[in-house]
Amino acid sequence: MVNIKKRRAGLQEIADFIGISKMTVSRFLRDPNLVSKPLQLQISAAIDELGYIPNKAPDMLSNAKSNAIGVLLPSLTNQVFAEVLKGIELVTDKHRYQTMIAHTGYNPEKEEMRLRSLLAYNIDGLILTERTHTAATRKMIEISGVPVVEIMDSVSPCIDMAVGFDNYEVTKNMVNRMIKKGHKHIAYFSARQDDRSIIRQQGYEQAMRDAGLSPKTFATKESSSYSLGKQLLHQALKEYPQIDGVFSTNDDLALGVLFECQRLGIKIPEQLAIAGFHGHDVGQVVTPKLASILTPRIEIGQKSAEMLLKRINGEQIDQNIIDLPVKYLDGESI
Repeated sequence: MVNIKKRRAGLQEIADFIGISKMTVSRFLRDPNLVSKPLQLQISAAIDELGYIPNKAPDMLSNAKSNAIGVLLPSLTNQVFAEVLKGIELVTDKHRYQTMIAHTGYNPEKEEMRLRSLLAYNIDGLILTERTHTAATRKMIEISGVPVVEIMDSVSPCIDMAVGFDNYEVTKNMVNRMIKKGHKHIAYFSARQDDRSIIRQQGYEQAMRDAGLSPKTFATKESSSYSLGKQLLHQALKEYPQIDGVFSTNDDLALGVLFECQRLGIKIPEQLAIAGFHGHDVGQVVTPKLASILTPRIEIGQKSAEMLLKRINGEQIDQNIIDLPVKYLDGESI
């Protein structure tokens, strides 16, 4: 499939859409307060409707390649995305492509803002980490015509292409491993409440119900940390005293639980089984080793970059969605 960029809406199109002068639109873009309040609303609505993207390289031909791709990451401190980026750049460096990285903080509105800025640099393609996008984000992607790969999920509907794994099924599988080892009162610990954490919660709940057990979730919109794992453990011990297992949406929370159990003298896994998600190296060097789901972050980065560059260069790809296998690490904590 040959990718052809669509012509972007310009100032004149916005002006014609509303029935005002191009100069008025230009004034608004320099400073919205230079036009009346009603006109500000009209121009803003037209920009969203037409998917307007400011062009910061007017001397470039509209169909020229920038040899750069945009990568939108929800966190710059999370090891998961550091490894995904490493995988991406193993491919882009080899093909002499630049990565332009933007941070979204798991926020669709911030993603929209960052995307508008990235597209202004005439990037050739996009790698996105989330599946929830604003209408304006989707419109800009449509108007720009650039190929898009969404990562970390192989099941949720995607805009164009996707590389990841089935968060629902792999969570069910790990919870089932815990149940088969005799743990019946397993709680789910979650942070941020992003899309993938919610999908994992659904997988956990289904595994518990399938086994005739009652699910119990402890969730917060706070960012993940060891301290938050400790906090959720204390909340669970108070509200759910029969608890004998914890499945966490990531290893940070799980390790926080493990460290606090050691401080409190709670035996792992005899009194409390603990499992995390992503299989970070730190969990494999603590005692007891943390049970977790090892996800293929570097491979996700590589595959997504390879798919994107093929599309950019007009090459055929074998499949639009790639589902990668995970590895279950039982460790010593379940």
